[in-house]
Parts: sequence; structure tokens; C-alpha cells
Amino acid sequence: MLTDQLWVLTAGALVFLMQAGFLCYESGMVRENHVTAVAMKNVVDWIVGTLAFFFIGFALMFGHSSGGIIGTDLFVIEGLDSSGGSPLGAIFFMFQLAFAGTALTIVSGAMSERTGFISYLVGAFFMGLVIYPVFGHWAWGTAFFSDNKPWLAQLGFMDFAGSTVVHSVGAWVSLVGIWMVGPRLGRYNAKGEIQPFKSYSLALSGLGVFILWFGWWGFNGGSTLALNDQVGLIIANTNLAAAAGGLSAFLHSFFYQKKADLNEKFLGGILGGLVAITACCNVVSPVNAVMVGLLAGIVHNLGFDLIIKKLKLDDPVGAIPVHGVCGAFGTLCVALFGKAELLAHPRLEQIGVQLIGILVCFLWTTTTAFVMYNALKATVGLRVSPQEEKAGINIAGEVEETSDIDGDIDADALRALMGGR
Repeated sequence: MLTDQLWVLTAGALVFLMQAGFLCYESGMVRENHVTAVAMKNVVDWIVGTLAFFFIGFALMFGHSSGGIIGTDLFVIEGLDSSGGSPLGAIFFMFQLAFAGTALTIVSGAMSERTGFISYLVGAFFMGLVIYPVFGHWAWGTAFFSDNKPWLAQLGFMDFAGSTVVHSVGAWVSLVGIWMVGPRLGRYNAKGEIQPFKSYSLALSGLGVFILWFGWWGFNGGSTLALNDQVGLIIANTNLAAAAGGLSAFLHSFFYQKKADLNEKFLGGILGGLVAITACCNVVSPVNAVMVGLLAGIVHNLGFDLIIKKLKLDDPVGAIPVHGVCGAFGTLCVALFGKAELLAHPRLEQIGVQLIGILVCFLWTTTTAFVMYNALKATVGLRVSPQEEKAGINIAGEVEETSDIDGDIDADALRALMGGR
């Protein structure tokens, strides 16, 4: 028992370390005059996420279930150790809090360089309060009270460590957010053609990838909630998929996409492999883990071009192809590559259940995010002024003149691409 507690606490610490990885990765991907704001947003989403999840989110996600829809107790984690639930008690709370923080921080990079600090803070709070916990209850509601019967889990939906529950939730909130806030000034010209922006430091982003990669060992390995004989294989599968994802993303971009955005796709492919294996790392063989990673790297590259170049949704850090597209793909891989004896249903039926979970996540998350961002837009506003966007967002509210942004500011093109948003 003490060994299990020590392992889950250690794994939770590794997941918390991923916050530093996200900070490095996102700060390196944005332009120099926005690095400080992106870093501060990564800090603030952990702060507001912690409080939101402590007061209400944890209870909605893991409390005794009402109709398989929502948790009804454990608010402010009261009675956690005497509730008759998981013997991990407060360690379970800390581990799950780290997961919630991961979902929240995905949004900070996707909406960076033009989103107001206060509106982002409020959005992160609401996400940790309601959006993430409610869907999390549907899929993972048995994790603390084993006799709960959350409706999606009862269908046989399988998502071991959160390709959909964590990563796709963060990505689909980001998708609505970047659609609502519009592209960065100068990112697309009047013809809708993408204009190159210089990242602050790909070396810093590379460091972020290594920190995330290391933290993912705890993310997936700790999801056993015990130090058992599954842990070693789960971590091995996680590492193999990441390596395979990076290799296939690099080769695919190099030989089939004319080396366009090669560095970003290479780093994103590693993360895409990690996201994809997260749902299925406990049910696939090492060989199939490599296969999941190889396919995820290509899926990531295709998703990258679809989101940013075809749909013209300005995602500075590639969060949606990594966490959304690869998250959905990885969730489907449970049924495609999982060992038959470990699945909840026969393979074809499991594919159908996995697709239901992916679709439900998309509909719930985008609908609630749309309501949230519309409310923010009508009150505090979503987007900073052009002057602040040009100079660099400062959370203190001061605008300091710096070098001009890359590309011309074409107001007519911006309004056309935003469709009046």
C-alpha cells in the first residue's frame, strides 16, 4: 500500500513537471515579444485550475454519481480519506489535479499572442470547474468510487490515461477559442495565404519536448494507480510511440511535404505519438506501440496542414493537431491495436464505442466552450488591442513599443478571415 502511494505521488510529481515542459515548448514557439505573457499564462492556469478543481471540479468528476452524469460529493475534498473510496485519498486528488492542469494549459499556447490575460484566466477557471470534470466523470467516474456507473464508461469506452479525456478536451476548447478570437495580425494576407512568423527559440521548445516526454512516463505509468507489473510495459510503450512519432513526422514532412514547417512537425510528431499512445498504452504490445506512433506522426502532419493552412485557424504552437487530432486517433487505436482479450467488447463493437466517446467529447467540449467564450467576448472581451498585440501582451496592462510584428497588418483580411467574430 505504501509502495503504491509513493509511486502515484511520484508519478503525480512527474505530471506536474509537465507544466514546465509546456511552458518551455509554448514559449519557444511564439514570437519573442509574447514570450513573457505565454509563460505567465502557463503559471496562472495552474493556480486557477488548482482552486477550481479543489472547490468543485474534483467532486463533479469523482464524487458519488447521480445518474451516471455528475458527481455529487467530495466538494473541497471534504471527507476524502473517510469516504470509502480509493485508499490513495489526498494522493489521488493531487494526481488527478496534475491531469486537470495538463488539460487547461493546452489552451494557453493555442490562443497565444492575441488573447487578453483576464479573459484567459476566467476561461481556464471555468474549464477546470465544469468542462473538464463533467466529461471526465462520464469516462473515469469509477476511478475513486468503484461502484459508480458513469454512462460512457458503462458503454465500455476505454481511454486509459486520457488521449480524449485530457488532451482532446483541451484541444477542442482551443479550437473554439482560436476560431472565436481570430488569427494573429499579419498571419494571413488578403488572399488567405499564410505568412511566416519567426519562433522565439526552437531550442527552448526542444527542451520542453524532453521535459514533457519524461513527465509522460508518470502520466501513463501512474495511471495504473498502483506499482504493479503493468507499469514497466506501459512506460516502454509510451517511449516507443514517442520515438516512432517523431521519426515518421520528420520523414513524412521531409519527403512528402516539401520540408514545410519541418522543425515544428518533427517536435509536434513526438508529442503526437505521446498523446496517441496515452489511451492504449495498457492494452497494446510494444510492436503495436511503435505502429501507433508511426501513424500518429503522419496523422499529426496532415492535421497540422488542415488546421493551419486549409481551415486557416491560427494555432501558434500546433496544439490542435497534437492534442486533438492525435488524441482522437489514439483513442480509436484502443480498438484498432489493443489485444482482443483486454477490450471491453469485440473489436468492431469497440470501434463503435470509441467513436461515440470521441464524438461526445467533441460535442460537449465545443458547445460549452462556445457558450463560455461568447460570454467572455460580451463582457471582458477576448482579444487585446492591435497596439498591444503588436508590442507584446503585458499582464500589467502596459504597452511598450517594440519591433514590428512579422508581416503586414491587413485589417480587411483579418475581418474577412474572422467572419465578423
